[in-house]
Amino acid sequence: MQISKLIENVNLDIDILGIADNSKKVKNGYLFVATKGFNVDHYDYISDAIKNGASFIVSDREIEEDFPHIVIKEDINDFYIECCRKFFDIDLNEFKFIGITGTDGKTTTASIINDLLDWAYIGTNGVIYKDFEFSTSNTTPVVEELYECLHLLKEKGCKKVVMEVSSEALLHKRLKNFTFENVGFTNITEDHLNIHKTLENYRNCKFSLVNYLKKDGVCFINGDDANCKLLKYKNILTYGMNKDNDYVISDVLENASPMSFLITHKDQVFKIESPLKGLYNAYNITLAFLIGLDLGIKNQELIEKIKNLKPIKGRREYLDFNQDFTLVLDYAHTFNGIKNLVDSFKNYSKIIVVTGAAGGREKEKRKLIGKYLLDNTYMTIFTMDDPRKESVDSIIDDMLKETTKKNYLRIVDRKKAIEKSFEIADKNSVVLVIGKGRDNYMAILDEKVPYSDYEVIKEILTK
Repeated sequence: MQISKLIENVNLDIDILGIADNSKKVKNGYLFVATKGFNVDHYDYISDAIKNGASFIVSDREIEEDFPHIVIKEDINDFYIECCRKFFDIDLNEFKFIGITGTDGKTTTASIINDLLDWAYIGTNGVIYKDFEFSTSNTTPVVEELYECLHLLKEKGCKKVVMEVSSEALLHKRLKNFTFENVGFTNITEDHLNIHKTLENYRNCKFSLVNYLKKDGVCFINGDDANCKLLKYKNILTYGMNKDNDYVISDVLENASPMSFLITHKDQVFKIESPLKGLYNAYNITLAFLIGLDLGIKNQELIEKIKNLKPIKGRREYLDFNQDFTLVLDYAHTFNGIKNLVDSFKNYSKIIVVTGAAGGREKEKRKLIGKYLLDNTYMTIFTMDDPRKESVDSIIDDMLKETTKKNYLRIVDRKKAIEKSFEIADKNSVVLVIGKGRDNYMAILDEKVPYSDYEVIKEILTK
């Protein structure tokens, strides 16, 4: 694309091959826009962008380099969003969006909606539409990646998207000019306090998603969640097990095959059956069901589709390599997510967990997770989980601060930790490998080193 089509009053003969505001992503022929983040000013990386092959620079201050550029007076971040929209030829008014947010359950709920409605999905598991899949680097992709995703979906003939919406995306206003048909809140518990500093800030950031709702759009909230109930909005419907919810979940048989439960609304009762198990999945399925109803899909059609839901990669994903124990891969990494998962397997005589805690994230939750696990599992193996710049051993020390119990092992090498869990397991065991899900990297220092729990498990069990 010629630069004149992206930036007014720039009539140079420069063909732009890509766009970025991160100098590390710049390649030959790219436009580099020096945006401002909360902790980084990309103006400081203009020289790096030039070295990496940038063809043109946009900044909000004069630059030191003698290089083709323009200085703009408008908000540099808004300018970048508009550049991305033009470059990828996206008219947001042509699209319909559903937004799912919360601390836990976003991926599962959005994936269920993707199955029920046959819309596209954008979230932690990348971009999914029918047989098309495309990996992304964030739960809600960064701006240029988000618009690239929409461009790819547009090429596939899809303009209906259910999105996982992260607090970070809302904080950085990546969704400026987006309008959502519906939004849903799964739950809100302490998370990402390294970014938001307080639970109140985190909660209010999540709540800002309703500002993107269309005029008559409905907001669905988990009415059993104390934080969700603090949201004030004109058009809210609640769901949960408490009797005062608009839609009441009851009679949950969470470990039956299939799991079953009832949803009651006034004088209507819906019986739900699903291959996805666990009480928390009753909540996730209910939210997806309600959004489907609100969009005009008949309840019986939704109920039939729920009976045939596909397993969700990395979310309570049962793996079968002919081992003689139950094996589950899950992304659970918050206290609430881990507790919900482990509690749902209390019918097993031996619960064995492989987990760690991410480096550079809130440290306070580590001791709570460690204590809970040692109080509620047969054996927990503490290991590496995206340590970044922290020592894995010091992270594990933090996880052991509140307990004197000894039913744990410390194995820093995650592959060896997983291997050990299989040696301990017997036919009465469930092994839960948690924290990474289907991630394809391990964050060490400033690098994302290729790594996959799934591939490690497959290699060990198919030797």
